Amino acid sequence: MSNQSTIIIVGAGEAGTAAAVALREGGWRGIVVLIGNETMLPYERPPLSKAILVEEASPEPKLIVTSQRLAELEIDYLQGNEVASIDRGTKLVALSNGSGIAYHRLLLATGARPRKLSVPIAEGARVATLRTYDDAMRIRQVIDQGCDVVVIGGGFIGLEVAASAVSRGASVTVLEAGPRLLTRSVPASMAELIRAKHERSGVRIETGAIVERIGISEGRTTVVMSDGRSHVADLVIVGVGATPNVELAQAAGLAVDNGIVLDETLATSDPHVFAAGDCCSFPHRLYDKRVRLEAWRNAQRQGAAAAANMLGENRPYEDVPWFWSDQYDETLQIVGICPEGGIPVTRHLGARGQILFYLATDGRLVAACGFGRLGPVAREIRFAEIMIGRRLSPKAEALADPEMNIKKLLD
Repeated sequence: MSNQSTIIIVGAGEAGTAAAVALREGGWRGIVVLIGNETMLPYERPPLSKAILVEEASPEPKLIVTSQRLAELEIDYLQGNEVASIDRGTKLVALSNGSGIAYHRLLLATGARPRKLSVPIAEGARVATLRTYDDAMRIRQVIDQGCDVVVIGGGFIGLEVAASAVSRGASVTVLEAGPRLLTRSVPASMAELIRAKHERSGVRIETGAIVERIGISEGRTTVVMSDGRSHVADLVIVGVGATPNVELAQAAGLAVDNGIVLDETLATSDPHVFAAGDCCSFPHRLYDKRVRLEAWRNAQRQGAAAAANMLGENRPYEDVPWFWSDQYDETLQIVGICPEGGIPVTRHLGARGQILFYLATDGRLVAACGFGRLGPVAREIRFAEIMIGRRLSPKAEALADPEMNIKKLLD
């Protein structure tokens, strides 16, 4: 297989699959090899903490692409394969089965993995993390009526799993080491709204909760706290963040710093190797800093952008970051990146929700987050995204006025 006609994509998640499809849609007529370490077709991860856990019928993963579509696009999908190494000198990818594939261009979309809990865990303790469909199905088998679940971590994954578990009738306790929920993601006022929603739904939340160890007592898992208290659980779910999968890139001699280091076009320190998704960090022009994003839409769009640049488009990636999280019957949406010293502006939507805008010191709108009903929140956040992308500087008074049609601020 000639390396002059082959583009290899390592990682068959959202970013890698989007790139494979975009290569064909962009006119690439050479070979496309998509390598995935799971044994199923590429699937969406957001439903794993939501629909997959709560649907009554036995749920199937939501596929990103079908086998028929892969065949139509002539994408060679090597599922259940691990990449052992990359030789950049010979442009060869070695698989764990001993075979090798030469490449013309290479895309690393290796994603991230759940961060490990740095406390002693007794052998046999029932502790789970959530990243794959198999993880979700194992958790689903346990969380049910009368089950005791302890969730360690008050971030997005932890809270989504807590909401799913309590909706199935489980007794749920969330333990967050920080002073409040979602410390790295949303402002304190909005975190309090989300906490109140969970507590009204029956979830017990402890902040400033330091886990000392996880053990076993009388056949059940115990979470022992630093103050000597214990929580007994049928299942402990750990959601304390994610670690980018950079080992393959690092072993190949590529630059790594909080992810695989990319330039504005998503190329690595080797111009023949690109990366996309949760595994990489890149400079963002809107914010004049390097960022690493763990978000479904970013992975999808970065994959497509990397594909275009591998085909010679050479276009900077500067999409406005956007993220959402379902919390029961309400939505949390975040757009942009809040700067240090940002000026907050609150827009109250009554029973429909609340939006918090952030202005930079020069007056530009740089971020917004909203919590409440899907329709009103999504509409406000969408217009905020447009303003951020256009580098607009709306008046704080107009943003705060719920009677002001936010669409008019685009003029």
